[in-house]
Amino acid sequence: MQGLMMDLPLLLSNFIEHAGHYDGETELVGREIDGSIHRTNFATTRERCQRLGKALARLGVTPETPVATLAWNTCRHFEMFYAVPGMGAVLHTINPRLFHEQIVYIVNHAEDRVIFIDPLTLPIVETLAGRLPSVIAYVMMIDRAAMPQTTLANLICYEDLVSGEGIGEFSWPVFDERRAATICYTSGTTGNPKGVVYSHRALVLQTMIGASFMFLPGHRDGQREVMFPMAPLFHGNAWNMPFLACYTGSKLVLPGRNYEPEKLYELIEGEGVTITCGVPSFWLILLDWLQRTGKRFSTLRLSLSSGSAPPRSMVETLDRDYGVSYVQAWGMTEALMATMPTPKPGSDMADLAGRVDLRMKSGRIVCGVKARVVDDAETTLPEDGQTLGHLRVKGPWIASGYLKGVEALDAEGYLITGDMGVIDRDGYVTIRDRAKDVIKSGGEWISSIELENIAASHPAVLQAAVIAVPHAKWQERPLLLIVRREGATLDAEAMLAHIRPHVASWWMPDAVEFIDAFPMTATGKIHKLTLREQYREYATKI
Repeated sequence: MQGLMMDLPLLLSNFIEHAGHYDGETELVGREIDGSIHRTNFATTRERCQRLGKALARLGVTPETPVATLAWNTCRHFEMFYAVPGMGAVLHTINPRLFHEQIVYIVNHAEDRVIFIDPLTLPIVETLAGRLPSVIAYVMMIDRAAMPQTTLANLICYEDLVSGEGIGEFSWPVFDERRAATICYTSGTTGNPKGVVYSHRALVLQTMIGASFMFLPGHRDGQREVMFPMAPLFHGNAWNMPFLACYTGSKLVLPGRNYEPEKLYELIEGEGVTITCGVPSFWLILLDWLQRTGKRFSTLRLSLSSGSAPPRSMVETLDRDYGVSYVQAWGMTEALMATMPTPKPGSDMADLAGRVDLRMKSGRIVCGVKARVVDDAETTLPEDGQTLGHLRVKGPWIASGYLKGVEALDAEGYLITGDMGVIDRDGYVTIRDRAKDVIKSGGEWISSIELENIAASHPAVLQAAVIAVPHAKWQERPLLLIVRREGATLDAEAMLAHIRPHVASWWMPDAVEFIDAFPMTATGKIHKLTLREQYREYATKI
């Protein structure tokens, strides 16, 4: 017997149509590239998305055509997240922080036909345009009056596209929900970037999951949440916040390009932000600024973290001193919404230390996702919270492969994540390290993340990183690299004395080096590949 339910496709266009119709007055606010603040609402944005969708067809974009953006978090960029997938094409968001060779590679690999750019990314495209044979047009996401002089041929003004279309009667096309909606490439830290292709179905399911764990904790009836993705729109679809905002009727605030702490704070306070998201490096800088200036938050209650482990001291300080719940979920470009940051029901009475204990885990496995850890022989390991192994996940919104046939799964159909972690009986996942970052010393594993967390708890430390350096006897040993806080004094002996009570003796770093700043990846994480290369010949102290 078949169920007697309507069979309607799960498409992203439903989100902007619902938001524009029923939450039309809800604000969309974004900082422009020139620093000004742009204000609109979902009703106006819905109509502009419809116009842009029609204009793309007139431009020659056909269903399933890749349309790229090389741009920052602005309101026009937000419109692309509905106009492109909504009309049946595929939105390919490109990270402007990537090396030029990587940008050329992924544009040509995806075979993008049109690239939407902004004033800050124009010089990049002017340099690379001659090496992008698939691209037939470029669109500058700006007003006609601000159009720049350029060497680019076929540069079109975004507002000309939008204003050149009437609406009248308009309906988004209906098609198979399994069709591609967006493409995000991995950062390519260990080789060429790989294309992760999200379907409409997967993004809708991810959004529903995300809404449940981001809004139930602390939500009050009738309260309008204000969402502020510090994660860039090109980084895992800004963790789906463009879709979550429309799905829940929440105000959305976008930071543009300026990530200076005072500018982030200006938007958080000025717009009444309640929920934000981003990698820990944003918060390390912002929290340091808050402590130096004495500023406080009046509305922010929750910050979602992923990508790398936050220092425990930072999580404690945000809760105790600023009233912000800093919660962690595990995910990656290939596996958004794989764990939920909300703790297990029944843990609501935990004290500060207990809350932080839970938040230092990497979230609980979401219903619908299966996860396991395996050893080097691919044998499944026990869920005892202790046995470390390679993390594998599978589920209906997890990547099954990469664009153009690059494999991603193990023999059992689980995604090979590249992370090392443990799973406990309550479903909590704790990431101990990336497989490429774990330190293999004398046949045992040392977690760089745990050492970094202990080091970062010292009040003089702004950022810490631990890398493996070669050792003649033990194969690898840990080297601790430190960036001090502004004006702080700290030497190696004091740093090691701070760590010693917390770890086994054989975990102790063999040496400590102090540097001015860390090299960062295109997604805002410390670039350990660069560090390992810089210290490849480093002779550790024995």
